[in-house]
Amino acid sequence: MSLPRTPSMRLDGRRALVTGAGRGIGLAAAAALAEAGAHVTLVARTGEEITRAAEDIRTAGGRADPLLLDVTDLPAVRAAIDAADPFDILVNNAGTNRPRTFLDVTEDDYDAITSLNLRSAYFVAQAVARRMAASRTRGSIIHISSQMGHVGGQNRTVYCMTKHGIEGLTKAMAIDLAPLGIRVNSIGPTFIDTPLTKPFFENTAFRDDVLRRIKLGRLGTVEDLMGAVVFLAGDAAALITGTALVVDGGWTAE
Repeated sequence: MSLPRTPSMRLDGRRALVTGAGRGIGLAAAAALAEAGAHVTLVARTGEEITRAAEDIRTAGGRADPLLLDVTDLPAVRAAIDAADPFDILVNNAGTNRPRTFLDVTEDDYDAITSLNLRSAYFVAQAVARRMAASRTRGSIIHISSQMGHVGGQNRTVYCMTKHGIEGLTKAMAIDLAPLGIRVNSIGPTFIDTPLTKPFFENTAFRDDVLRRIKLGRLGTVEDLMGAVVFLAGDAAALITGTALVVDGGWTAE
């Protein structure tokens, strides 16, 4: 009897683009994809961070290049993606938050969060997908969403709105792009210990509440997300599209 074989988790020969790759989740995603064999392009507005990150990946034996780019500058995004060889993988990670109660959110808060979390994410994905389609690349697009795309959160009305939007975008994109062999999925982390979230946890009451809601009883780490990125990027997830992989320690199970 011939046993079935598990599809490879390797990504050799594939090209990946990761936005917001200078630190935190984006940097971890880039490192994970490079470790699996992909050639990774790291995108961020902070040139020093992505240059250093790309150097570290190359030192570890991977292949990586920095690309200094503000993803809110859509003409620059389209020009950069059109000038590059088509990507096989996109990790659409760049995002932001300004925690504030609903009654205190300003128009500037609203515009800043939605511009990056929704508008930029949408059109970065569109530019990459257009190149995939033109080159007949059967690619994988991974939106970094949040558990807050599935529930509500105190002082996070705009952030929750954008992440719920990303979940809807994931499903609708998956339907549109499936005939082209392009898969679209999201990863929804719980609170991950990163430079962006660290100041939040200086509030002891907030930290205690978060740990109570995370059923496994600890904050997430970027390493908790690396396997999910590699899995969704490659052949082991070949029949998975339009779905959300929630990495939340059980927060949304209740």
